[in-house]
Amino acid sequence: MQRKPVLNFYSHWRSLPVAEKKISSAVVKRLPRYYRYLSELLENGIDRISSQELSRRMQVTASQIRQDFNNFGGFGQQGYGYNVEILRREIGKILGLDQTYNVIILGAGNLGQALANYSGFSKRGFVVSGIFDVAPDKIGKKIGGIEVLDRSVLRKFAAENTVDIAALTLPKAAAPEVAGELAGLGVHAFWNFAATDLNLPADVVVENVHLAESLMRLSYNIVNRLPHE
Repeated sequence: MQRKPVLNFYSHWRSLPVAEKKISSAVVKRLPRYYRYLSELLENGIDRISSQELSRRMQVTASQIRQDFNNFGGFGQQGYGYNVEILRREIGKILGLDQTYNVIILGAGNLGQALANYSGFSKRGFVVSGIFDVAPDKIGKKIGGIEVLDRSVLRKFAAENTVDIAALTLPKAAAPEVAGELAGLGVHAFWNFAATDLNLPADVVVENVHLAESLMRLSYNIVNRLPHE
């Protein structure tokens, strides 16, 4: 029996206004995990998988997987399952991984250096294009092949280069002012590692990564023996 081609519902979903997509934060949180598992399947030469098998590997119910994918129109076929390569590609598009993002890092301390040196970001389309600091002993040094610039030239750099994402790994006292300056220069996305909340315009996207808070949640789960997410 000839199988129907796998339909690409994603293009229609992406064309919808934001208000009509109504994707829950819980679903969005699971999408990168799906992408990671599908990448591992491809690396192991697996080109097709059922929701039941994906469920067993990920410890997520098959029903939940189908519900998650149905938010975007669905990608599988009854009796066939999912084409791993196509599903990974479509989830990558939903996550915006079909684009390239220019990232700057504010703060060249240990965390900033670790981010700059991690090659996995560029493989996903996140390209570090600038690193900034105020410490004289860091300015001029190269991290991951990129010279650390004095933060005083940040405004000039942002005017002359496209900046899609600013990663804040600087002290919390400096983060709000720097973020506000960058938002004023047209940067609309922040990866915030500073231990403080940012008060930015509504159209600015902020992903907070508070390491201490994550460690406290881990501590709570240890004490209460709760299953991990």
